[in-house]
Amino acid sequence: MASSSMKLQRPGSVQDLPGARKVAILLMALGEEASAEITQTLSPEEMESVSFEIARLERVDPQMVDAVLAEWKEMEQAAHFVAEGGTAYARRLLVKAFGETKANQILKRVEAQLSETLTLAPLKKADAQQVAALIRNEHPQTLALIVAHLPPRQAGEVLRELPAEIGSRILFRMARMEKVLPDILQVVERILGSGSQLSFAESSMVSGGPEAVANVLNQLVGGMDRELLDGMAELDAELARDIKELMFVFEDILQLDDQAVARILREVETREMALALKVASEPLKEKMLSVMTGRARDALLEEMEFLGAVRVKEVEEAQGRVVSAVRALEESGEIVISRGEDDVMVV
Repeated sequence: MASSSMKLQRPGSVQDLPGARKVAILLMALGEEASAEITQTLSPEEMESVSFEIARLERVDPQMVDAVLAEWKEMEQAAHFVAEGGTAYARRLLVKAFGETKANQILKRVEAQLSETLTLAPLKKADAQQVAALIRNEHPQTLALIVAHLPPRQAGEVLRELPAEIGSRILFRMARMEKVLPDILQVVERILGSGSQLSFAESSMVSGGPEAVANVLNQLVGGMDRELLDGMAELDAELARDIKELMFVFEDILQLDDQAVARILREVETREMALALKVASEPLKEKMLSVMTGRARDALLEEMEFLGAVRVKEVEEAQGRVVSAVRALEESGEIVISRGEDDVMVV
C-alpha cells in the first residue's frame, strides 16, 4: 500500500486541474534539465506553489501526463499565433492545424486567460533612456508588448532612443496586436526580474491596434513620425495608410472650427506658431490669421517675417509641438476631436 504522502494523479479532465498542478505535471514529465529552464522564469511565489504540487504528486498516471503535454503544446502554439497576429489570425491557423472543433476548444481556453493584463508601473516611472537601455536587445515582439503598455508620450520618447528600423517593426507588431496572453506577458517580467513589482489586473485590455500606434506617432516631432510610417509601409502598406488616416497632423487644424483654433493659439507661443506656419498651406495660414485680433495678427505676421530662412527640421519640430498641444487640449477635455462628420467640438 502506498504511503499517505504519495498520491497518484488519476485520469480525468485536464481542464479541471489547477494551473500550478498542470505545471507540476509538466515539469515532472520534461525532466530536470528542461524543467530547470522553465523554473527560472517563475516568481518565488509561483515556484513555491508548483513545488508544493510536485511534493504532493510523486506519481502521475501516464494518461494525465499525455493530456497535460498535449494541452501545453496546443496553448503554446495558440499563444504564438495570437502574439503574431491577434485572435482572428490565431483562429485561422488553428483551424488549419486542428480543425474547426478543436480550434474552438483551444481558443476558448486561450480567451479565458485574456482577462489578465499587465501593469508596468516600474517602467512608467523611468525615463525614456532608461527604458530603452533596458529593452534594447529584446525581440521586436517583446518590445511591441512593452511599448503598447506605456502612455503614448512616453512610448514616443522611448522610440526616439531606438533605431528607426527597429521602431518601425515595433509599431508594426503593435498595430497588429490585440489582447495579450498572460504567458506572453511573463516575457516582460523576466526582463525586469523578480523585483520588478509587475502585477496582473483582472480586466481585459486592448494593448495595441492601429489607433494606439497613431496616438504614439502623434507624440513624435521632427519628421520621425513620417520615417516610422515609411518603415511600416514597407512591411504592410495598407496598414500604414490606415494608421496615417487615424493620426492628427498639423494641417488637420484646418478642419477645426474657429473657436477651437483660437483656443490653440492661446496655448502656443507666437514664435512657436510662426515657425510652425512657415511651410504650412496658404488656407491654413489664412484660417489661423482670420481668428486673431488685429494686434495678435500683426505680431504673428511680424514674427514670421523676422524668422527668415529656417531649416525644415525646425519647422517640423515646431509643428509637432503644436500637435502635442492640440492633443493635450483634447486629453484635458477642452476640445474633442473625432473622425465623424462633425470633426471638432469645443467644451
